[in-house]
Amino acid sequence: MEERTLNRADLADRTRAELHAPYERQLAPLGHRAMSELSPNHGEYILDIGCGTGQTSVELGEKVGSTGEVLGIDVAPAVLEVAAEKAKSCARVCFVQADAQVYPFEPGLYDAAFSRFGVMFFTDPVAAFINIRRALKAGGRIAFVCWRSLEENELDTVPLQAASPYLPPQLEDPSSAPPFSFSKADKIRDTLGAAGFAGIEISAHNEEVGSGDLDSMLELTLRVGSLGKIVRESPSVRPLVLRPVKEALVARDGPKGPLLNAATWVVKARSPT
Repeated sequence: MEERTLNRADLADRTRAELHAPYERQLAPLGHRAMSELSPNHGEYILDIGCGTGQTSVELGEKVGSTGEVLGIDVAPAVLEVAAEKAKSCARVCFVQADAQVYPFEPGLYDAAFSRFGVMFFTDPVAAFINIRRALKAGGRIAFVCWRSLEENELDTVPLQAASPYLPPQLEDPSSAPPFSFSKADKIRDTLGAAGFAGIEISAHNEEVGSGDLDSMLELTLRVGSLGKIVRESPSVRPLVLRPVKEALVARDGPKGPLLNAATWVVKARSPT
């Protein structure tokens, strides 16, 4: 299939599947911070919302052990193919391609729900979290990590600023794009409250992250994130922005490769008893 025949969602899905290893290195520390707040236990049944290429589902599966179960759910088929391959030796981890906003989960089955950057894309966030809450047992837990504002995230601002003189006019403000739909803590709190969750706790977390060496970070930056979205949809700008973006990353290079600040919210709540 030629890339030009793919729609935006297909392009993003395929890109995340192809770059799953460096992308995982970048996001893993941020997911681990939220997973520690969830505190999954042996024998629990856990939902992994927006599971992507499945690494978080596999890690949750290791924590719940042979008597627990993890269901990873995502709308994107290419990343789920990678997930299935990663989890093929994990008998208690399975996946479904579906929208968590409307998927008919078995009511009251799950002890907990987790998400690493998978909850910001719902068309109706309140309805989605109501559906997730109904899947949880009374007193069931939820923990997730989501992005704060674009302006606080060097992962986006550093490459965007370097590339900006060469980019076409953008019809959509990157700061208002779906990845940043939960950039305000009040919106998160209002959404979870309206969905019936209690004990809502929201904390800011900052961490410098990278995807490996300079070349790995450059490729990832040009294909995912705010700049990556622009380059995917306007590939003719790639040769124009390659040098300035590389120079910006060189300035942040070090023993662990280029590191940029990731600004996130770590959120936890529970279903009422």
